[in-house]
Amino acid sequence: MQLIVGLGNPESKYNFTRHNFGFLALDFYAKIHNIDWQKPKMGALWFKDNNRLFIKPQNYYNNSGEAVQAFMHFYKIPPENILAICDDFDLPFGTLRYRAKGSSGGNNGLKSISERLGTTEFPRLRIGSNNPAVRQKIGDVDFVLGKFTPEEKAELPQILSEITTKIDDFS
Repeated sequence: MQLIVGLGNPESKYNFTRHNFGFLALDFYAKIHNIDWQKPKMGALWFKDNNRLFIKPQNYYNNSGEAVQAFMHFYKIPPENILAICDDFDLPFGTLRYRAKGSSGGNNGLKSISERLGTTEFPRLRIGSNNPAVRQKIGDVDFVLGKFTPEEKAELPQILSEITTKIDDFS
């Protein structure tokens, strides 16, 4: 069994913000595969597709590890079968970077997962969200919690399609 985790914040005011790129990616995947999210359990919205569980933790980005740990333990999923999908404001917008393991790189969601699992040995797919012009004007916190620009929104279908392919290829 595999666990695919999209990182984000649960309230609707965070929809289409950079920090919710992980949620957006899983919502797109569910729509493409015609799958509905199930009622929350173990602190996350979830659905199952074949031998994969998909979750969107509902306890906010910086505490994502709580739900990941609960699903991992309940379903006895090893860390190497957990794919965390998150934004990365140090990567150019739309760039995808996959790593089989590694540090949090300053990402508090990945840090929470690492702390809860007791390891950094889980795969992660980072989605570049950087827009230097906007980031310089408003600062890092407002940037990650800010909405996509119209130009960025226009690129989302292509980026989300690429992420869906990466998820399908994850093994």
